[in-house]
Parts: sequence; C-alpha cells; structure tokens
Amino acid sequence: MRLVWKSLDKMRCFRKRSTIPFLGVLITCLLFFNLYMEDGYVLEAGKRQLMHPSNSERYVHNFRDLTNFSGTINVTYRYLAGNPLPRKKYLTIGLSSVKRKKGNYLMETIKSIFDQSSYEELKEIVVVVHLADFDMAWCEKLVQDISRKFAHHIIAGHLLVIHAPEEYYPSLDGLKRNYNDPEDRVRFRSKQNVDYAFLLNFCTNLSDFYMMLEDDVLCSRNFLTSLKKVVTSREGSYWVMLEFSKLGYIGKLYQSRDLPRLVHFLLMFYQEMPCDWLLIHFRGLLAQKNVIRFKPSLFQHMGYYSSYKGAENKLKDDDFEEDSIDIPDNPPASLYTNMNVFENYDATKAYSSVDEYFWGKPPSTGDFFVIVFHEPSNISNIKILTGTDDRQNDILHHGALEVGEKLVGTKRGRQCSSYITLGEFKNGNIDVQDVDHKIAFDIQCVRIVVTASQNEWLIIRKISLWTT
Repeated sequence: MRLVWKSLDKMRCFRKRSTIPFLGVLITCLLFFNLYMEDGYVLEAGKRQLMHPSNSERYVHNFRDLTNFSGTINVTYRYLAGNPLPRKKYLTIGLSSVKRKKGNYLMETIKSIFDQSSYEELKEIVVVVHLADFDMAWCEKLVQDISRKFAHHIIAGHLLVIHAPEEYYPSLDGLKRNYNDPEDRVRFRSKQNVDYAFLLNFCTNLSDFYMMLEDDVLCSRNFLTSLKKVVTSREGSYWVMLEFSKLGYIGKLYQSRDLPRLVHFLLMFYQEMPCDWLLIHFRGLLAQKNVIRFKPSLFQHMGYYSSYKGAENKLKDDDFEEDSIDIPDNPPASLYTNMNVFENYDATKAYSSVDEYFWGKPPSTGDFFVIVFHEPSNISNIKILTGTDDRQNDILHHGALEVGEKLVGTKRGRQCSSYITLGEFKNGNIDVQDVDHKIAFDIQCVRIVVTASQNEWLIIRKISLWTT
C-alpha cells in the first residue's frame, strides 16, 4: 500500500488535497490495489515500454514501476500516411476511428476541420488520425481514400494517419463486467480506452496543446482562433481540461505536458469504465475540481449511427454555433470590486468564458467593479450583461461604464487614476462599439460604477471585450 500512496503522490492528486473527496481517494486506492491483484497494464521497471510476450501471454504486459508517469510508452507505430513533423505546432487534433457496421463519418470530419480553418490557422494545426481497427484491409482501403482526398494536406504536414499494431494491446477477453454491461460492450469500450491511450501517446510531443475529437464531428468556423482566445484568457490560472462541447469525448483540450499521465491512467483502468467517465476522475486527481466548459460549443456531433453495433445515436449539442468567431478576446487582467460578494461568486467569474457570473449583495452609490489589464490594450468593443433569465431583477439599475489610464498603486493593488465615461447602462446592459475611435489612449482599466443605490442584488453575467 505504501507504493500505492507513493504513486498517487506522483500523480499530483494530493497537491490540493482538500479538493478531492475522501470517497474518491478511497475508490482510487482500491483501483490501484486491484491493479496489482489482476493481470493488466503494469510498467516494467527500468524499461518503460510495452513488451511482446509470446504464446498465450503475448497480450499481458507487466507494469511494476508506477512511480514514473512522465514518460511516453514505447510503441512502434505504423505511419499509414504522412511523415514525422519537422517542428512543433500549436495544436494537435486527435481522432481515433474503427470500422462501423453502419455509416462512416471520418472523411466528413477531416474535411470539416480543414474547411473551417484559414490558411494561417492550418499552419498551427496537425490532425492525427489513429485507424484503430485490427482489420488491416479496411485500414488500407480507408488510407487510400484519405490520401486521394487530402493529399495536399498530407504533403503540407497538416495530416498524419497512424496505426498501433494489435500486438501491443492487452487481452480483450474475460474483462470485468462493471455496471452489468454485456461482454461485447465491455470489450468495445475497453479497447476504445486503449485506442485513445495509444493516440495520446503518439501525440505527446507534437504540439503545445492537444484536442480530442470523435470521428463524427462538425467544426465551427475558425474554431482555432476562438480556442486560442479562450486559452489566452486562462493564462495564469490552473486547468487540466477545457471543454468546448458538452458531448462525450468531443472538444476536450489538454496541455500536452499532461498527456503522458493521461496515457498511463487510461491504460491502468482501461477495463473499468468508459473513457468519458475516466476523464472525470483524471481531472479530479489532478486537482481540477469543476468542469470548465465554454459556450458556444465549437464542435457538433453529426453521426447518426454509433461505432458500437451501429446503434442509433442522435445526440446533438444545442450550444453549438457554426459561426462562433465572435468570442471575446478578454485580455489577461486582474479584477477588483468593493461590493459585498455572495459566497464564491467572485469578480473573476464575470470575465470568464465559462458559463458563470459575479453575484453581489445590493450595491450602493459609488461602488465599483474594475478590470485592470496586465498590459495596456487597444479595445474596440465592450459589452456587459447583468442579471439572468431566472433572476431578471438582479441587474444594474443605475450605472456607468468608464475606461482609464495612468496606473497607480493603491491598497487594493494597481488601479487607474484617470477615467473617461463611455456610457450609461440601460435595462442592465451596455454595448459600446468603436471604442478605439472614441478614446485616444491605450486602455489600462475598465470600470463599472454604481450611480444609484438599489435594493436588488447584482449579477454581472458576462463582460466581453474585443481588441483591434
């Protein structure tokens, strides 16, 4: 058991112990203990690679050194199309695909990724397709189709197609039947976990960030630009997984440095539960307690038939918008307010792209809410919404929007000493266009000022800023 706890420590799951419920820790310990009691994935000391046992044991891999989760697993992949990249990209988009009983949406998914990206965006993207079916005739036929249709993207280094040989997989027979799933479903989802693990392992060093998609997805226009805005807005904050769709394993973004841990995690627990459930546990173990999901969704499920038995799957993400380029820039900033904040609805939540908000008790005349940019910014548009659909009275009834310059130090931190008023709130909202044409200086602060006391509480639902 000492080794189990040591392993957990290496995974950083106790970096913020208070964020992990005791029950979660207990379950994790039991899973680790179970790992040692059954055949499965165990890291071989000193080698950190998947071995090739022979005869009846050729699928059983022994992992004993659970203390090293930072290295990749040594798998010899087959390049079916494309070549190793000469330089690191900003984003890798990973797709894993198998032969379906009904329908095949992979070609449409790849086409959507490329069609919805600009020439400049494509320079920062590489798409990696893992053809994970053991039917090599199917794989080779599909590769021929991909190579014909996307030849220029393969040549340009935008697209790689790979295959992890069957010999690297664990046994998919006699697996644990958790949740009373039928044997064939357990086999399907367990193999899928390993498919994803091998895909993630291949992609570890290709880019700064990694995005997981499924093979039946449509993309919003210029999704990379929208994604980069969100990543920039999260600078300085801790996160493990950002979500750009609420469905399945679609639109989940990771920092590439976390991929080796995720690879080992999926391999250790591949037969326990579906991959999207495992991701929730992984996120929690790395101390991201809450889901961080952005709206509008950048990706939409388009498949009609599931890859499991060709069953119908009509799920749609109702937050998806094909034209989502209007996501605000929201430059990195510090936020301050002298209002009485309710519970944990703090000022930063109004500035986030996540579906959350600031909530304060009734404000008084002169109360303020200020955004102080880390660097002076050339702002073109400012839009601020208060109140929510279910709390329509919790709006700012009387307030003004100001922008400022000339930062000075105060007891509350750095704030501007000079402000200009841009306008008054109407019905709780304000939308100011062409700010850069009205203001002659680079803006260092944006401030909301309460101009009359109110009895109602105040929700600042969303602050959106666009730069030129």
